[in-house]
Amino acid sequence: MTDPVVLTSVTDRVLTITLNRPEARNALNRAVMYGLWDAVTAANTDPEIDAVVITGADPAFSAGVDLKEVSGAVPQSAPPRPVGEGPERMPNGLYRFVPDIDKPIIGAINGVCVTGGLEIALQCTILVASDQARFGDTHARVGIMPGGGLTVLLAQAVGWRAAVELSLTARFVTADEALRLGLVNHVVPHAELLPYAQGLAGEIVRNDQRAVRRLLQHYKAMANVATLDQAHLLEGVMAETWYATLEKPGANFEDVASRGRAQI
Repeated sequence: MTDPVVLTSVTDRVLTITLNRPEARNALNRAVMYGLWDAVTAANTDPEIDAVVITGADPAFSAGVDLKEVSGAVPQSAPPRPVGEGPERMPNGLYRFVPDIDKPIIGAINGVCVTGGLEIALQCTILVASDQARFGDTHARVGIMPGGGLTVLLAQAVGWRAAVELSLTARFVTADEALRLGLVNHVVPHAELLPYAQGLAGEIVRNDQRAVRRLLQHYKAMANVATLDQAHLLEGVMAETWYATLEKPGANFEDVASRGRAQI
């Protein structure tokens, strides 16, 4: 019996998902993509889960879409699914590898993260990289075009010129360069990657989850506005409508204040 290609575990309200095809550098065949999709989808409605961490079985995060399966060189790992039941192109044109959920998703990038694997990372909320991680867009090298938001989300993360350079040269960047470019939030020693990512998720879990999800929804909406005035208006509407729903605005003050003092 073969090992499952996607592993899941829950600790302290954090779901950890591990892409588990290490012999293929966690290449994204249908079985992996469906397993990832199902795990994240289920997490969104699970009242026992408040945050998600996605990582890969060493030595890679993901080498991208499994080109052997796409080309027909190997049998399909799973039958195709109906529209709406798995990864697919959304009405806005984005091919989502990871469903858009109300809870934060932290990508724990443990090794090589390229092409489709990089698109999965870019579809996460926060990224933590091992010092062994490497990032690259190899679409131009292979001779295919990205469709999972890479040209949009990469440019949003690192800036237009840096994104164009990475895509046209297909060169790999180290974890430290990814941090300098703004692609990842943190770089940590390899052995500390998963504990660090799970700890970051734990910090989120300890906050007011209704507020966390509303803020996350708001930040996503901000990415779609065209002007600063529109952005300020969205925030103003959020603040006024949110405050009106609170029964006791100061109820959590002492707990929040004590946690804040402990961090100073």
